[in-house]
Amino acid sequence: MIDLQRDGDVYVLRFDAGENRFGPAFLDAAADALGTVEKNEGPGALVTVGTGKFYSNGLDLDWLGANPDRPPAPTHRHSTDELRSADRLEDYLRRVHGLYARVLSLPMPTVAALNGHAFAGGAMLALAHDFAVMRTDRGYFCLPEVDLGMSFTPGMDALIRSRLPKTAAHEAMLTGRRYTAEEALSAGIVRRTAAEEEVLPAAVELAASLAGKDGRTVAKIRTDMYRTALDALNGPALG
Repeated sequence: MIDLQRDGDVYVLRFDAGENRFGPAFLDAAADALGTVEKNEGPGALVTVGTGKFYSNGLDLDWLGANPDRPPAPTHRHSTDELRSADRLEDYLRRVHGLYARVLSLPMPTVAALNGHAFAGGAMLALAHDFAVMRTDRGYFCLPEVDLGMSFTPGMDALIRSRLPKTAAHEAMLTGRRYTAEEALSAGIVRRTAAEEEVLPAAVELAASLAGKDGRTVAKIRTDMYRTALDALNGPALG
């Protein structure tokens, strides 16, 4: 499902679970891998990449559909209505927000290698990285929530607006536009584009050029820069 390797000073975290949706098992594996990366001492950087035609399609809607809200049994201290506010959807979204926040605050430079589609929550994961390299011949960057009848959580909204130029955030969020690599580069969504076979090497090269930066300093600068987004991601998932 997830494979973590090291290429010199660069950790390469590969997602290998089909569409790489954020089911509980995926989130567990990602958390374990990031825990290993966080222990790094000395030069280091992280690259994440998917497999095949998907980087990640984000939230696992099938899992959500199969696991409706099931509040715990009420106690003398809580009414049933109060307990319903702490449902599975809230818990699930907190875990997704936690993944974004962890990448955004990682004590090393980070690069997303977009080997294929980065949709919805997967696109947001890419935005949690410092930079992204996107494949030119296949795959889109897309925030399709408007076409799914879904709004953004406060944490997701803050992450997107903090990481995209204002005009790009407005268009991406309100239109659900599917950006090709060239369009994403022009809009300031990604840093570089590359052919399929060069996406990962280009991302590793970019990450390696930054790996010598002091990780604690990188984390401090980034967390200060994106404090509003991190506070929103670490707050209530549904507002």
